[in-house]
Amino acid sequence: MSTLSVMTASGMSETEAIDRAQQGDAESFEFLYKLHKKRVYSLCLRMIRDVEAAEDLTQEAFLQLYRKIASFRGESAFSTWLHRLTVNVVLMRIRKRVLPEVYLEDTLEPNEDGGPQKDYGSEDQVLAGSIDRVILERVVESLAPGYRIIFVLHDVEGYEHNEIAEMLGCSVGTCKSQLHRARMILRGQLSSTHAENGRRSAPHTRRKVTVPMRRTSKAAATAA
Repeated sequence: MSTLSVMTASGMSETEAIDRAQQGDAESFEFLYKLHKKRVYSLCLRMIRDVEAAEDLTQEAFLQLYRKIASFRGESAFSTWLHRLTVNVVLMRIRKRVLPEVYLEDTLEPNEDGGPQKDYGSEDQVLAGSIDRVILERVVESLAPGYRIIFVLHDVEGYEHNEIAEMLGCSVGTCKSQLHRARMILRGQLSSTHAENGRRSAPHTRRKVTVPMRRTSKAAATAA
């Protein structure tokens, strides 16, 4: 059910639902759940890459929302506030699972060959212009957890570097360098995938086969 359908069916606006939910109204909270559950689940799935875990984390996020909705003051959009809460829930799960190190403290070596300066915070036009979104999603899945989380938060969800740094407990510079590394990995894998797909789809050229004609002997020709 779309956001508009949910709102139309209930005859309630999001603002009204928030106010009533903060006063303990269960139906209003259910309205907010139906309104935002798909996007919250999508965010969990992108970060954790596990369907069952994403479903559990979605429920955990809304449980946290139920507990903390009274603290929402409207200083930002409700969806933004809910997404921050969701990100924190996912990060707590990742820390508990003790996933492999995400290399947040690694930094890139300075450019020693006199090449162009790397701008870690700018948009990557190659990734932004990727036509095959399905391939991009699959490649993002293959990223190490730390790289994937920063890429999803910045390039997919639109968080600023300072916001991500605060969430992850690292410096802005580290956040930028990890995003740059994630993009470089993605670009390399996308290039390889597209090249492989191009080879597979290229039409096969038929080799010309010359069949030698048998020479007719003069004797045979005379006999004929």
